[in-house]
Formats: sequence, C-alpha cells, structure tokens
Amino acid sequence: MSASGEAMLALEALMARLRGENGCPWDREQTPATLLPYTIEEAYEVAEAVETGNHAAWRDELGDLLFHVVFHSRIAEEQELFTLTDVIAGITAKMTRRHPHVFDPATTPLHEAEAVVARWEEIKRQEKPRAHAPPSLFDDLTSCLPALLWAAKVQRKMAQVGFDWQNADGVMEKVREELEELREAREPTAQEEELGDLLFTMVNLARHMRINPEIALRRATHKFQARFRYMEQRLHAQNRTPAEAGLEELEALWLESKRHAYAHRPL
Repeated sequence: MSASGEAMLALEALMARLRGENGCPWDREQTPATLLPYTIEEAYEVAEAVETGNHAAWRDELGDLLFHVVFHSRIAEEQELFTLTDVIAGITAKMTRRHPHVFDPATTPLHEAEAVVARWEEIKRQEKPRAHAPPSLFDDLTSCLPALLWAAKVQRKMAQVGFDWQNADGVMEKVREELEELREAREPTAQEEELGDLLFTMVNLARHMRINPEIALRRATHKFQARFRYMEQRLHAQNRTPAEAGLEELEALWLESKRHAYAHRPL
C-alpha cells in the first residue's frame, strides 16, 4: 500500500475513534447540518492559502478540508448511507468516465482545454437525464453556490447555445446601460433589482475577459483590507484609532497606504 493510502486509513480510523463511544463529545454530536458551516469555512481557507501563496497554510488547510470529507463520510456510514470508500470509488469512476480522451483508447484525443470542457459538459448531460420536460441547460446546475460563481455558471451555460455578446466591448456598453438604470432608480425594490442586474453584467464582463469574478473580488478585498490595516498601524503608533481620526485624515492615510503598497510591491 502507498504511503498516502496508509495515511488515509489512519485518518479514517482516527475519525471512527472520535465518533466512537469513548470519543470526543463535540465530534459525536455533530450532524451534516451542524458541520456544514465549518466545511464551507475550510474550503474558503484553502482559497485564501492559495491566494496568499502560503505553501505551509495550503498544505494545512487542505488537510482540514480532507478531514471534513472523512467526517461527513463517517456520519453517512453510521446512518448506513455510504462510506468513505464509496466516496473515493465514486469520484475515481466519475473522473475516469469524464476523461475518455485520456482513459479510453477508442476516443479521439483532445488537445485544447476548451474542447475538453465542451466534452465534459456533454458527458454530464448524458449522466443526468431528467424526467421532466422540456429539458433545460440548467438541469445539472445548483444554485447553492456563492452568487458570483452561480451567475458565472449560468452565463457559461447560455453562451454554449450562442446567447452571448461577441466580445467584451458589447458587455462594457451593457455595464454603462445598467449603471444608468441604477442611477435613475428611486424605489428601494427597483434599486435592488438594478444593482443585481449591474452585478450580473459585471460577472459577464469578467467572463469575457477570462477573469474569475470570485477570485477578482477576493483579491480586491484582500488589497483594501491590507490598506486599512496600514492606516490602523499608522494611527496605533500615535495611540489613536480610526474612529478618533476625521474623514480628511483617513483619506490622506488611505492615499499614503496606496503609495506604500506600490513602493513595496514585488518587481
């Protein structure tokens, strides 16, 4: 057995012990529902480790996320639903099935990533036939995603049948149109709807520019948080807090933080 296989067996045994009769009270009382918020949090912590380039954190956070896979699988096994072996075998079979260009000698090889994606989507449609009619492009798409990712997936589905702008310039013009409609909206309900339309169009712009909107927003948030922390540190050196500074001083510190970040960015 490989080292990774032995390590997985050890982790599975550890989880069984934690959930066992003389195990951990907290672990024993968890359900899929109570565990879910922590699972989502761990997935985002993996994302943060990748974004920051912290290799040690990346390894650790992947371990935490793997622990949650084992945790959920253990709960399911106790309920006689499925086991960790079923999870591993299932994903192995799925990935083999969805990569016929790699594993099936009779399949035409693919050399472009876009062709792989198109075949992937076709295989997914074949795997999940729907009983209702008419069939929809969105039959295999879940709305249980962060809003930016859900919007991007919906747009990619529509683009597959040609319902799309030809280029980013057309989307940019739509952004201007949606921004003007938001500016003209007066009622709170209308403002919310127009803001939603603007955000949806911005996701479309990101797609045409081949930018992941979720990652772009996370990086922007990291950047602005770092700038504000710089402001806090400058004020802390004076035994003051941002709440004690006026708006004019805060704006001056904000500009200073931008210059500081620019001066210290990697070449």
